[in-house]
Amino acid sequence: MSESPDGVEEFEEFVPPGTGPDKRIIAVVVTHKRRELLAESLKAVGSQSRPVDHLIVVDNGNEDEVAELVAQQPIEATYLGSRHNLGGAGGFALGILHALTLGADWVWLADDDGRPEGPEVLSTLLTCAEKHGLAEVSPVVCDIDDPDRLAFPLRRGVVWRRLRSELGDDDFLPGIASLFNGALVSAQAVDLIGVPDLRLFVRGDEVEVHRRLVRSGLPFGTCLQTAYLHPNGAEEFKPILGGRMHTQYPDDPVKRYFTYRNRGYLMSQPGMRKLLPQEWIRFSWFFLVTRRDPAGLKEWFRLRSLGRNEHFGKPD
Repeated sequence: MSESPDGVEEFEEFVPPGTGPDKRIIAVVVTHKRRELLAESLKAVGSQSRPVDHLIVVDNGNEDEVAELVAQQPIEATYLGSRHNLGGAGGFALGILHALTLGADWVWLADDDGRPEGPEVLSTLLTCAEKHGLAEVSPVVCDIDDPDRLAFPLRRGVVWRRLRSELGDDDFLPGIASLFNGALVSAQAVDLIGVPDLRLFVRGDEVEVHRRLVRSGLPFGTCLQTAYLHPNGAEEFKPILGGRMHTQYPDDPVKRYFTYRNRGYLMSQPGMRKLLPQEWIRFSWFFLVTRRDPAGLKEWFRLRSLGRNEHFGKPD
């Protein structure tokens, strides 16, 4: 193990986990009261040309109809119903840990409102992981209603990309990944970076795991040759400074609570603190100049303070 110039530890003897037919791949899907959307997701996951070896569905709604849906799947499946809503973070943590107990070499992560774009997604991800020697690989996350449009804007340097066609002609984008939308994560990576933090519940949990993945020094990234389809979330990202920067502002107050509270925690963690000056500039500009909303800035400050002080209660 050595340390790079930016202080990130690098694993010199990392051995890619392999992607052959002997490797056990377990899909983990987390759901909460969205049975119809889940059915579409499971249909796509279960029809891959390289079949998953097992499917785990974590149901935060603990609904009988979801248990029945999982029992009807054409592949070997486990239903984990939770009487306590674990959120996305806890749901994925439970599912990933259960996958490891079943001998997973790779865990394929998906939410209930998205799905792989076709039957070759898993096979393409495995090929990319083998070619580049990866511990984790993600597909491009595209708008389910307009697959050439990214579901979330992606920043490359100071330029924001909104179309899949703007990502370039290479087959792989290193160091960037969307971890709960079709990501393929090796058990080896999970051993080193851990599972999502239950305390975050929803929003920011994926960013926190990405932070750990970056600091681990493990090789990872996005395969540009395949996609995961997801509802468009770009409307939350409001342009400021002529589009040179964006600020996240969910219209729903509950989503805002978890987004800003969890960002407060995230920005206090190693590897993220360097972004604090940019964070203050962006949100101050957005609330004071763009929205002319001093009360909004005060509320943002209150919520981020909750996270920074690790006060992880639910909204009133």
